Amino acid sequence: MTMQGVVLHDPRSVPLPQRLAAHAAVGAARLLATRSPRRIRGVLGLVRRGARPAGCVETKEARDAVVAVSLACGGPEGCLVRSLATALLCRLHGRWPVWCLGVRYTAPFGAHAWVEAGGEAVGEDFPPGYFRTLFTVP
Repeated sequence: MTMQGVVLHDPRSVPLPQRLAAHAAVGAARLLATRSPRRIRGVLGLVRRGARPAGCVETKEARDAVVAVSLACGGPEGCLVRSLATALLCRLHGRWPVWCLGVRYTAPFGAHAWVEAGGEAVGEDFPPGYFRTLFTVP
């Protein structure tokens, strides 16, 4: 039997202004996550306009802040909200990572959402080619 864990980060390790911004991003992400993939893609397409590409370091910092303020985002089932909140938090700083939605390439079927920067998935443990990307918001 395997047990899936939750990634825990101490919220106090994130500066207060970043923590507040992360809370706002998680709230917006939770609302957005209730919409259809088509709607999510459209909204993110609008939000990303005018942003510069995000780097790996700043994307990882945004992801860590999101996971620190939201227990649900740190869990294995929190990938959609976590990836949306990470992208939105990066956008608050004028940057945009590549937001990706895909499925597991091998059986059993499993959907997953993540962010990429510099051509690499940020903060994810899966090997290259493990997920097949269905669409992205670059």
